[in-house]
Amino acid sequence: MRQKLPHPSRAARLFACTSTLILALGLGSCQTSGLSDITGSIDEKADTGRASDPRRDVELYQERYRANPKDADAALNYGKALRASGQRAQAVAVLEQATIAHSGNKLLLAAYGRALVDNGNFQQAFDVLGRAHSPDDPDWRLLSAQGATLDQLGRYEEARQYYASALKIAPDQPLVLSNLGLSYVLSKDLSKAEETLRRAHSLAGTDPRVRANLALAVGLKGNLAEAEKIAKADLPPAEAAANVAQLKRMLSRKDKENARAEVEKMPIAAAGRSD
Repeated sequence: MRQKLPHPSRAARLFACTSTLILALGLGSCQTSGLSDITGSIDEKADTGRASDPRRDVELYQERYRANPKDADAALNYGKALRASGQRAQAVAVLEQATIAHSGNKLLLAAYGRALVDNGNFQQAFDVLGRAHSPDDPDWRLLSAQGATLDQLGRYEEARQYYASALKIAPDQPLVLSNLGLSYVLSKDLSKAEETLRRAHSLAGTDPRVRANLALAVGLKGNLAEAEKIAKADLPPAEAAANVAQLKRMLSRKDKENARAEVEKMPIAAAGRSD
């Protein structure tokens, strides 16, 4: 029998909470990131260079930006550094001004759209991300990012059209499939969610975001033992334990939301609420 999930507004909160879960599984507690890094393909292309210290990068690029706020590259790097350090509102402000000064700069528009996602401005993010590429030169990452913003708005069928377009460009791209799987979680189709996320996981190898999404879907279906196994696979004991604990907190939060939803359906109980 299909397991109940929260009302769409609660599902949105669950998806937001999922962000925390995947950060814990994939990035560790000492790093921060926005929703764009959680849903996978909202990310910029992976940086294959040196490991970066967000705080150091903020100081470095802030100095360059202040020296010349109209420098597009300085604004872009400063905005990315602010995002990476968790300073979401500041990133939006910097990148917004940069896109005003450089309205045709696709890289700035893409970064601004991602920053808006981080900050919870989903409709605006969708619109900005659409301006960051064109129909004759579509970017699968941005198509998938637009799909993720539509999911946040509860527009699941529309979101899947964007994922389908992204997969035409990048067939079997695991990060797009991971986003698609989360879309099915939000619309309560846990069977399709698990199927899609297992496929993404088989293609993504050890990508922590995809693995975390699969663990969540499996746990939501009620198979906690397998979800824990997925969440802690190939990790050091301390990190594995932290990931399992976070997974359990997420699933417990979901159960509480479902219980509250059932209580609110009862006329007497609902009438007696004081909140």
